Amino acid sequence: MSSNSFGTLLQLTTFGESHGPALGAVLDGVPPGLPLDRELIQRDLDRRRPGQSHLTTPRAEKDGVRLLSGVFEGLTTGAPIAMLIENQDVRSHDYDGIKDTFRPGHADWTYEQKFGIRDYRGGGRASGRETAGRVAGGAIARLILKQVGVSIQGVTCAIAGIKADLAASDWTKAEDNLLRCPDQNAAEEMEAAILEAKTAGDSVGGIIEVHARGVPPGLGEPVFDKLEARIAAAIMSIGAIKGVEFGDGFALANMRGSGSNDHIEPPGRFVTNHAGGILGGISNGADIVVRAAVKPTSSISLPQQTIKRDGTAHTISVSGRHDPCIVPRVIAVAEAMICLVLADALLLQRARADFSKL
Repeated sequence: MSSNSFGTLLQLTTFGESHGPALGAVLDGVPPGLPLDRELIQRDLDRRRPGQSHLTTPRAEKDGVRLLSGVFEGLTTGAPIAMLIENQDVRSHDYDGIKDTFRPGHADWTYEQKFGIRDYRGGGRASGRETAGRVAGGAIARLILKQVGVSIQGVTCAIAGIKADLAASDWTKAEDNLLRCPDQNAAEEMEAAILEAKTAGDSVGGIIEVHARGVPPGLGEPVFDKLEARIAAAIMSIGAIKGVEFGDGFALANMRGSGSNDHIEPPGRFVTNHAGGILGGISNGADIVVRAAVKPTSSISLPQQTIKRDGTAHTISVSGRHDPCIVPRVIAVAEAMICLVLADALLLQRARADFSKL
């Protein structure tokens, strides 16, 4: 399997670079007969795209998607669905001065070591723009899940150490502010922290939380394809993510079994959800709860120490158009990856059930 492809029955392949002609994705394994138009995909892409506000990069990409195949008269045909997103606002000359320099925090050094060549324009394939194809594919996976009553929502729960009170907040209001944070008071503090870092030529990170609601029990393929293993791999494949946890996560290490075990009531309802909706690598019917740590944006204008390709020491200050905080944009990507995992797991479970009837 290619490292640029993800999934088993529902398989996504992404292509394209940050400053290439276009980005895109091919999603194979989509069931036929689903109602699909480009607006459904565009809605999710608009939540990820750059240039949304003064808190994001000013790169003005509309990220308009074109459906090239797999849809006829508004319905999926069962054929691979190819999607294309053209790059329209590239400024490759912004990178001319640092093309022989390795930017701290980026994949410049590691790509050079692995491939012996790299696209220095915005990071090439290692750029966050690669995730546009993931979001396009995830939008279709979301449609598959909707057919069985599954919904996915992510929110910002912390930025720059400022934590939102998610339990006391109305998640339906999360999209009402630029940070996708349901706690409006915390969102205002987060925005101030981002702008302070931006003014200083720096950046900040944060934590996102994603809930998958209505997931039926029985999804997941133990032992090596446990559901949380697949979700963790999917989330960790996003460039900015440096940590992931499920349910109470690391807090479980400080609890006793009597407190961490989720008691079950008839006919099969879990009273608590410390496990985050997954037991033994299989969904248990409770909400799947995933949190992920998003690192600060690597491109900052403050001077940093690095080396050039010839090995000499160098001080670099990265110019160009960059996000002071990518947390709100990452939410759309994390949602997409979880949608892809769950839709694939659903199709695998259905295949298992259908085979047993032969």
